[in-house]
Order: sequence, then C-alpha cells, then structure tokens
Amino acid sequence: MNFKFTIINKGREISTDMSAEQTEDLKAFERRLTEVIDKLQPTARLWRMVLIVISVCTAVGAWTWLWDSQTKQISFAQSLLNHPFFTISCICLILLFLCGIHKRVVAPSIIASRCRQVLTDFNMSCDETGKLILKPRHI
Repeated sequence: MNFKFTIINKGREISTDMSAEQTEDLKAFERRLTEVIDKLQPTARLWRMVLIVISVCTAVGAWTWLWDSQTKQISFAQSLLNHPFFTISCICLILLFLCGIHKRVVAPSIIASRCRQVLTDFNMSCDETGKLILKPRHI
C-alpha cells in the first residue's frame, strides 16, 4: 500500500510517495531519536548547573583575590594559598573542562546536529527534540 501526499508550498505543488513500511520505519526512527535526546536532557541540565555554580564560585573568588591589597605585595603562590576558595574553584573548573564538561552541556544539540547532517542525504532534517522534518520532493 502506498501513501501519496500532495503539499502546497509557496505556490508550488510537492508530492511525496511512501509505503506503509517506510512510514513505520520513519516513525520508529523518530521515536528512538526523540528517546535518545530526551534521555540526554536531564544530565545536560545537571552539568549546566554544575558549570554555572563552579563558574560563579570562580568569579567571586577571583574578585576577592584581585581586590585583596596583599595580592600585590606577596608572591603569586602565597596569594593563591591566602585565597583557597578561589584556588579550589579554579582547579575544579579546569578539571571539569579537561574532563569534557563543555561537550556534556551541549550533548543533545550535538546529537541533533549530527543527525541533521546525515538526514540531509535522505532529504530530511530534524529539530532539537528529535522530531523528523520531511523535505518533500518537487514535482
């Protein structure tokens, strides 16, 4: 059984022919893609919060470190030892970036953009949530 859709887009008629099997395959792919992206969202939100907290701590620590009058008079190492909050938060921020937090924060977007690149070969695309966008062929 074939399905034929006729879509009017900007005054031009566009036609799409799909079998029931192809339609089911596309629906299954879309369900799986949305499931993968939905599963990544909570962890991405968690990593965003961790990054925000550590960034704010580093900024506050840097502010107090820079405005300390003793910072100019003592050695760099001694001034870092005098400001453990800044030192620890700065080390944590560096370690988080070395562990790839910048990739974990945007993981769902990376998956969606890579899927978009692959789907262009099949005249399709997807949005940020994983929903497929069929780009019909012109008649």
